[in-house]
Amino acid sequence: MNTRSTWGGVLIGLGLVASIDEIVLHQLLRWHHFYDKSTSEMGLISDGLLHAATVVAMVAGFFVLIDVRRAGALVPRQAWAGLLLGMGAFQLWDGTINHKLLGLHEIRYGVDLLPYDLTWLVFAVILLGAGALLLWRRPAASRPS
Repeated sequence: MNTRSTWGGVLIGLGLVASIDEIVLHQLLRWHHFYDKSTSEMGLISDGLLHAATVVAMVAGFFVLIDVRRAGALVPRQAWAGLLLGMGAFQLWDGTINHKLLGLHEIRYGVDLLPYDLTWLVFAVILLGAGALLLWRRPAASRPS
């Protein structure tokens, strides 16, 4: 197993889903900021720092995959699995640690949170499950006929 293919995908997945969260929920819908325990200005600064971190993660992931490809060791299935695992890991971390344990922000304010929380966590489990299945499933060429 080429773990660098997987880790490159994980970095891209983390950055991608965090960027989608930040762009859609923070900027377009304005449901929350990354850090809502202070002023709106601080919330915007925290969103900017999150966005910068997402770009760094994606760029680092692409550099890893480019390096692995250049070495002739890229395993696309593992890179795709890593992408899904990274996306699911962010969703799970954000929904449990950031939202509930640390209380940095909620998905949305002024509504019943249960449907939002469940949807957030169900997507996390689906992404993690799909990534794990893709990663640990034997390729068709290596299965007995």
